[in-house]
Amino acid sequence: MFTTTLLDWFALNGRDLPWRHTQDPYAIWLSEIILQQTRIQQGMDYWLRFMQRWPQVADLAAATEDEVLRLWQGLGYYSRARNLHTAAQQIVAQGGFPTTLEGIRALKGVGDYTAAAIGSIAFGLPAAVVDGNVYRLLARHYGIDTPINTTRGKAEFTELAQSLLPTDQPATFNQAMMDFGAIQCTPTSPKCVVCPLQESCEALRTGRIGELPVKERKLKIQTVHLTYIYIRCNGKTAIHRRPAGGIWQGLWEPWSPLPTSPKGEDTHLDGKHSPLGELEGAVLLRKDVKHVLTHRILLADFYLLEVQAPPTLPDDYIWVDEADLDRYAFPRLIQILFEAL
Repeated sequence: MFTTTLLDWFALNGRDLPWRHTQDPYAIWLSEIILQQTRIQQGMDYWLRFMQRWPQVADLAAATEDEVLRLWQGLGYYSRARNLHTAAQQIVAQGGFPTTLEGIRALKGVGDYTAAAIGSIAFGLPAAVVDGNVYRLLARHYGIDTPINTTRGKAEFTELAQSLLPTDQPATFNQAMMDFGAIQCTPTSPKCVVCPLQESCEALRTGRIGELPVKERKLKIQTVHLTYIYIRCNGKTAIHRRPAGGIWQGLWEPWSPLPTSPKGEDTHLDGKHSPLGELEGAVLLRKDVKHVLTHRILLADFYLLEVQAPPTLPDDYIWVDEADLDRYAFPRLIQILFEAL
């Protein structure tokens, strides 16, 4: 009953999305990577831009990482863009898009969910997807309180979803599960009154809609203070690329004279703490600009320093024309700070 009802609902209410009008695995894979941690409406614009800029996977593979990061700018979680670029090169190197779950999963940045989505939609492989929407729908409908972010929970929900999957309609079923969770069985204020599954929903029967799904709290959020100085010198400014291994890997940022503080200590700017005496003349433009990441809350101070001669900076900084800044990929926080200019 669950599967039939879900498919009937999807036939009337499924979302009309551009990547659902093709079986091109490249277009489908691109949509799945972009939509990780991204809302549909925002992600669609990026998908259209990527498809216009690089209509074939070989085009994307031939691009530079800087070009990919620049077009990705504003989506966040930039490791997705780097993995996307690497995977495109993998696909080209092996002569085409892999057609098995194992082959798809071997692509950089592709996990079980993404492999199942691409495999079922592009190639009709009988693999059930399990994402946040699916966890929520199944937990509520079947009254399952196993935490979804545990090994046991992931295995239990994957097995259940696979058992419900009609092998002759894997793509339709998976997309129906995604859409039902996004439109009908939403995280807050689900449409239970008009839900076609209300008679068989265990959470609705027992009054546990707001309690399911269960998720163990594991993340410890850190507050990090940052200080950035925009150095303006004869129409140029200094920026450097962030190194590997941290947040915003491969993106650019302006001069930061002080170390970040994972414990949240104040990092105010003054001559005693600055390695460059010239920075004593910096003017504060923005104070404690808040930017929230998954594991951190960033608080950034932004200064402007105008000088006639360029100060000595570490070797990894480069001087660029201010008019050319839009050629470089910056984190969203830095874009917000630049607006203060």
